[in-house]
Amino acid sequence: MKNAALNKTLVIAEKPSVAQDIVRALAPTAGKFEKHDEYFESEGYIVSSAVGHLLEIQAPEEFDVKRGKWSFAHLPVIPPYFDLKPVEKTRTRLNAVIRLAKRKDVTELVNACDAGREGELIFRLIEQYAGSEKGGKTTPLGKPVRRLWLQSMTPQAIRDGFAQLRSEKQMQGLADAARSRSEADWLVGINGTRAMTAFNSRDGGFFLTTVGRVQTPTLSVVVEREEQIRKFISRDYWEVHASFRAEAGEYPAKWFNPAHKRDADDAEKKADRVWSQQEAQAIADAVRGQPASVTEESKPTTQASPLLFDLTSLQREANGKFGFSAKTTLSIAQSLYERHKALTYPRTDSRALPEDYVPVARQTFEMLAGSPMKHLAPHAATALKGNYIKPSKRIFDNAKVSDHFAIIPTLQAPHGLSEAEQKLYDLVARRFMAVFFPSAEYLVTTRISAALGHSFKTEGKVLVRPGWLAIYGKEAADEVADAKDGDKGQSLVPVKPGEMVSAETVEPKGLKTRPPARYSEATLLGAMEGAGKTIDDDELREAMQEKGLGTPATRAAIIEGLINEKYMLREGREMIPTAKAFQLMTLLRGLG
Repeated sequence: MKNAALNKTLVIAEKPSVAQDIVRALAPTAGKFEKHDEYFESEGYIVSSAVGHLLEIQAPEEFDVKRGKWSFAHLPVIPPYFDLKPVEKTRTRLNAVIRLAKRKDVTELVNACDAGREGELIFRLIEQYAGSEKGGKTTPLGKPVRRLWLQSMTPQAIRDGFAQLRSEKQMQGLADAARSRSEADWLVGINGTRAMTAFNSRDGGFFLTTVGRVQTPTLSVVVEREEQIRKFISRDYWEVHASFRAEAGEYPAKWFNPAHKRDADDAEKKADRVWSQQEAQAIADAVRGQPASVTEESKPTTQASPLLFDLTSLQREANGKFGFSAKTTLSIAQSLYERHKALTYPRTDSRALPEDYVPVARQTFEMLAGSPMKHLAPHAATALKGNYIKPSKRIFDNAKVSDHFAIIPTLQAPHGLSEAEQKLYDLVARRFMAVFFPSAEYLVTTRISAALGHSFKTEGKVLVRPGWLAIYGKEAADEVADAKDGDKGQSLVPVKPGEMVSAETVEPKGLKTRPPARYSEATLLGAMEGAGKTIDDDELREAMQEKGLGTPATRAAIIEGLINEKYMLREGREMIPTAKAFQLMTLLRGLG
């Protein structure tokens, strides 16, 4: 039995803070850990960590051409295999992890890097580098590997993860995808960048022009929108706004043409728009002071809460509500997951929960109901009392859960959050509760006031039962009571059956058609997520389906990269492409 103690499992986390969390979680069952400079050691475990990526792929020396010789003659560079190159600033950490992996008493490795494609790559490259290499032939380390797959960072979740380690075979698909992505990025990025740089430097000098597999298509989306804005020619149009007097008071309305049909060639043509001032004035003058008959139709409608958050929808919501950049939202969500253990794994593209998660959801409501968060606790208590937490395909659906499920609160109530962390936590907690609450119920009334052959429409929307909107309180009421003249929003002055009303004021209002809006980070994330829908080639469109540009985990970095490379500026909430971006796109189109 004494010999068994010599066999140790090396656990490699992605960053030191996670290694510490693993040690804390394992200590009650694995015994005391001794702290060393680069690792922790107990009788059966050694726990160490990378610091993000410790290695990069590179073309072997004999197949590569360095900067001085960048020219079309040397392109494309497609090496038969890739070498690994240590990241200089973390070389000592890499050496320490490799030493541990090669220790005789280490008989098994556990990959505890982040549970996603990038974490898989970080570990696999370390494992590859730990093997011995001669002339492109790698002798693997040859020690069995298992995978720790975490959905949340609470100590219990870590212990559960160690009780259900995944096999190397189970992870092979993800590992292959990670390598393919990494090598595709290198091939497109290096060759594209060298080709564009060589082209731009052909008259002397060195003009670095970066190109990327995801970065460049994303930039083209932004440039195309800017081109549409620049080409846009604004047109004048008029709306006719009226105020009708009934016995019970006045109500607003807007002229519309009931015979209007959608014009496929001109999206600006709408039922309530008049394209000449004379016509608008003539309608106003004809109807002013005239009696009008009223017909109205009321029908109940319901509005379900939006789905649970995945990372992209959370980034979009936080950008719209708080102006957080995608990068800021990801780092706050990561901190709430890693440091505070308050949210589940954030880098997810799923908006559903596993079907066996109903009891956990109920426990989460119990945690929220008992928490000191006064703005959340009463709603959680309402849900528990009303038995709202039950199975529903809209929330619990295994077919819609990929490597990870939607972002929800963990069973750990958070303490000591910063203002930004609290805002994001509240966003997730409210959405989590909202999906279990009943739909909001409205009564929507459409009233048509007709005078001298002209029709005026008024729409009223009255909240009958708030349902999930109660969780958002005043904020949601404001969103509903968006009382623009004649639009949905106001509760209407009643009109008796058969009552004639009179047109008190009727005025034309001059307006201009507006160009499409520039992308904000929220709308750009949406465009990246839905990219591919506009591709003409059927096969390519099929390949892009449900994938879009980038992954939830990388979209923020892509946007930041474009800003850092001076291809885009962030002005307020708008993303504006620079002259450098237009130059690159013109060049690429010319080459295409």
